[in-house]
Amino acid sequence: MPLPDRFLDELLARTDIVDLVSESVRLTKKGNSYWGCCPFHSEKTPSFHVVPDRQMYKCFGCGKGGGAINYVMELENLPFMDAVAVLAQRAGMQMPEFGTAPGARERRDRILEINRQAARTFHRWLHGPEGAEGLAYLQKRGLSRRTLTNFGLGFAPNRWDGLITELAGQGYDKRDLLDAGLAVSSKEGRIYDRFRNRVIFPIIDVRGNVIGFGGRVMDNSMPKYLNSPDTPVYNKSRNVFALNIAKTSKAGRVILTEGYMDTISLHQAGFDSAVASLGTALTEEHGQLLAKYFKEAIIAYDGDGAGVAAAQRAIPILEKTGLKVKVLRVTGAKDPDEFIKAYGREAFARLLDQSENQVDYRLAQIQKKYDLTDDSQKVAFLQEAAQLVSTLYSAVEREIYGGHAAQTAGVSPETMKLEVDRALKGRLRKARKQQARRDLTPASQLQPRARGLRYENLRSARAEEGLLRLLMLDPGLMGQMGDIKGEEFSSTLLGRAFDLLRGRAAAGLTTQLAALAGSFTGEEMDHLAQVAAQPESVANSQKAIEDYISLIRSEHLLRGEGEQGDDLLLAIQKKYQQKKAYMEEKT
Repeated sequence: MPLPDRFLDELLARTDIVDLVSESVRLTKKGNSYWGCCPFHSEKTPSFHVVPDRQMYKCFGCGKGGGAINYVMELENLPFMDAVAVLAQRAGMQMPEFGTAPGARERRDRILEINRQAARTFHRWLHGPEGAEGLAYLQKRGLSRRTLTNFGLGFAPNRWDGLITELAGQGYDKRDLLDAGLAVSSKEGRIYDRFRNRVIFPIIDVRGNVIGFGGRVMDNSMPKYLNSPDTPVYNKSRNVFALNIAKTSKAGRVILTEGYMDTISLHQAGFDSAVASLGTALTEEHGQLLAKYFKEAIIAYDGDGAGVAAAQRAIPILEKTGLKVKVLRVTGAKDPDEFIKAYGREAFARLLDQSENQVDYRLAQIQKKYDLTDDSQKVAFLQEAAQLVSTLYSAVEREIYGGHAAQTAGVSPETMKLEVDRALKGRLRKARKQQARRDLTPASQLQPRARGLRYENLRSARAEEGLLRLLMLDPGLMGQMGDIKGEEFSSTLLGRAFDLLRGRAAAGLTTQLAALAGSFTGEEMDHLAQVAAQPESVANSQKAIEDYISLIRSEHLLRGEGEQGDDLLLAIQKKYQQKKAYMEEKT
C-alpha cells in the first residue's frame, strides 16, 4: 500500500535538507547553496552539493543525488519505507497504519529487539554459573567489572540450543533467530546456536542499537573470532566497533585498532576514541563513517607483517576522506594492550603524541625493501619514493618529504626534487591524455552515467530535462505546458517523471525531486538529481516551455510515431528525392 501523498508532502515540508545533511556532513555555505565532502565516497575536495531552494543534494564526484528520503536510504542502507519512518520519527510524525502484515520495517524492528534480548541474555550468562570460564578469561585479560558492563560483554555457553531455548520463552522462534544471524541451519535442516562456548562482544551502532555480535574463543581453537553475518540491520563493511562510545570523545582523533580486545583495553585505560573494524579489512565506508566524527586518525595496528600490510591499505582509504593520518609504532610490545600493561597509560599517551606521519611511515616501509648500500637498489628506492611523493598535493609537502627520502638515501635534495618532478609530470601527462579522450566525445558527457538509462535522442532528451526542471522549480507552470504527456518523450525515464510531477502539480502537491523517491530506483534518482542540478531560470519560462515542447514534438514526429510521423517522414524523403533528381539533371 503506497504512502498517502499528503503525508509525504507534510514530511518533506518538515524536513530541511540542509539540516538533515549537516547531521553527518560538515557543510560550508557558498552563495545560495552548501558544499561538503561526500558521505558516499572518499574525497578530499568537496564535490557534494546541497541546494536548499530545491531541497536536493547532488555529488559531482560519485553521481549520487536526490532528496531527503534518498539521502537517508543511501546513508543508512535502508529501503524506501524504512527511510520514511526514520524521517517521520525525526519530524515527530506518526507513520500511517498499513495493517498487521509484517513488512521490511517490522522485520528490522523485530531483529533489533531480538538482538537486544540476546545481548541481555549473554551478559546475564557471563555473570552466572554458565559463564564462569568466560568471566575468568576476561578478568585474566585485565578487564574490570565496570568495563564488562560498559561494553555489555557476555558469554555463550557450550550448548547447541542455549539461546534458542532461552529466547523461545520470550516468544521468538528459530526462524527469528535465523533472520538475526543468531542461529545457523545445517544442510540437514537442523537449526542451532551460532555462538557457543565463546565470550561475546555486542556490536552497537551509533544510535545505540545492538546490530550484531562477535564471539571469541578462550583457547587457541579456530576460528578465533566468529562474527554475525550481514542481516537487514548489520553490515560489517558499514559499521565500526565502539564508535557509539568513541563518537562522544573529546580527544579529536580516532585510534584505529585491529580488534575488540585492543579497543576495549584502550577505553579502560582512558583512551575513549579507540575503535576497530569488524572482522574485515578497512573499507571506504568505514573511512567515511569515521570522518563524520574525527579530523585525525592514528592507525594502531600490530607491528607484525599482517599489521603493516593492513596499515598500508588503510592509509589511502582514510586519506581520501580528508582525515589527517598518522601511524603508531609500538616498540617493546606486540600491540597497544600489551604496551599499556608493561609501561603504563602515560607512556602510551606519549607514544600516541609521537605517532609518525603517514608519508614518513610509507617511505620507511619502501626503504625496508631495498639494500641502500647497493647503488642499483638505492636508485630503485629513490624512484619508488619519488612516485609516492609525487602524489602529494602540496609543493611544500613534496619538497619536505622528498628531502626526507634524499637524506635516507644519501643524495642531495635537488637531485631528489628532479626525480619527483619527473614522476609528477608523468602523472599529469597521463591525466591530461585521459581528459583529452573524454573531451573528444562531448556527446557522451550528456548521457546518463548508467548504461541502462541511455538517451536514444539527445536533442529531445535535453528539452525534456528542461521541462522537468521548470516543473520542479514552479508547479504553477504546469498551466503553460498544455496537453503534452510523457508518452511523447524520447526518454521513458524522463516521461515517467514528468507524468508523476504533472499529476502532483494538478493535485496541489509538491513537485520537489524528493517526492519521486518512492517511484524510482536509486540509479534513476541519481540521474534525475543530475537533471535537477542543471541551471534553469523561470524568468523567461513561457518562451522556454514553448521551445522545449516544440522540439520534443518535432523529434517525436521524426521518430515516425503515429500517422503524422509517417507522413512527415514521407514528405522529407520525397523532398530529398526531388532535390537529388534536380541535381542529377543539372549536372
